[in-house]
Amino acid sequence: MTSGSGPSQFSADDQELINRNLDQIIRSSTYRLAHEDLELLNSSSMRGVRMLLEISKPELQLEEAGITSTIIVFGGARLKEQQFAEADLETALNDLKADPESATLQRTVARCRRLVELSSFYDAAREFAFLASRYGQPEDSSAPCCSSHVIVTGGGPGIMEAANRGAFEAGCRSIGLNIQLPHEQYPNPYITPNLCFQFNYFALRKFHFVMRSVGAVLFPGGYGTLDELFEVLTLRQVGTKHAMPIVLFGKDYWSRLIDFEFMADSGLIDDEDLHLIQFADTPSEAWALIRDAAPQLP
Repeated sequence: MTSGSGPSQFSADDQELINRNLDQIIRSSTYRLAHEDLELLNSSSMRGVRMLLEISKPELQLEEAGITSTIIVFGGARLKEQQFAEADLETALNDLKADPESATLQRTVARCRRLVELSSFYDAAREFAFLASRYGQPEDSSAPCCSSHVIVTGGGPGIMEAANRGAFEAGCRSIGLNIQLPHEQYPNPYITPNLCFQFNYFALRKFHFVMRSVGAVLFPGGYGTLDELFEVLTLRQVGTKHAMPIVLFGKDYWSRLIDFEFMADSGLIDDEDLHLIQFADTPSEAWALIRDAAPQLP
C-alpha cells in the first residue's frame, strides 16, 4: 500500500487482503442477525430466550388452530397393543429356552407376561380417546370441528400412541407434546401434523399440558405418569388449576400402587383431597366422568 498526499493506491495483494477481510466480516457470527445465530441461541446465556420460545410457539399455533380446551391422557410408554406384547413374550420365552437357568431371562419372561395382561389398557385408551373426540365436538355444524376437548398426550408410544390413535380413528384432531429424551422421543404417527410439538424443557411442556385442560385420564405407567399425576393433583389441591376431573383408569392397579387412604389417615393430606381423584374401569365410565364435569357437552 502506497502513501502520499493523494488518494491511497492499493496493490493487487492489498486488494486481495481487503476482500478477504470483508468476506470474514460478512461470515462472522457477530454479523448474523441475532435470531439466525444458532450458536448464540443454543448458548447457556440464552436459556431464558429458549424457554420463552417454548412457551410462545405452541401457544401461538394452538391459538391459530382454534383449540379451546383439551383432555390430557397420560400412561406408560411401554404398554403395547396385545399382538406386539405377545410377540415380545414369545421372543423372551425362546430366549429362556436357550438358557433356562438364567434369572435375568426368567425375570424378562415374567415382565413380558405382565405386559401382555396390561396390554388391555392400550385398547381402553384408544377407545376412550375415540369416544371423547367424537362426542366432545359441537353438534352445530357451523361451529369449529375438533377444537374443544381435544386429546393431548406426550406424543410418544404406548398409551400416548393409543390415545392419539383413537382420536385419529374418530376423524378428529389430537395434540402431541413430545420431548427430547435418550429414548421414546420419536412422535407416534397418529398426531395431527400441525399440532405436534417438540420440547427441551419438561417444565414448559407441563405448562402446555395443563393450560387448556378440562380433564385428565391416567392409565398405568411409570415415573413419568406418576410425575404428571402428582403435578395435576398438586395444582388442583392448592387451587392453582380450576376444578377438573382427574380420572385414574384401572382402580385395582392404582389402589395397589398408591394408598391414598393411608396418606389421608396419616394426616399428610386432607380427607377432602381424596375427592380430587376418581376411578374408572371402562372407557365409557371415564368419558362419563369427563362429560358430567362439562355440562355443555352432549
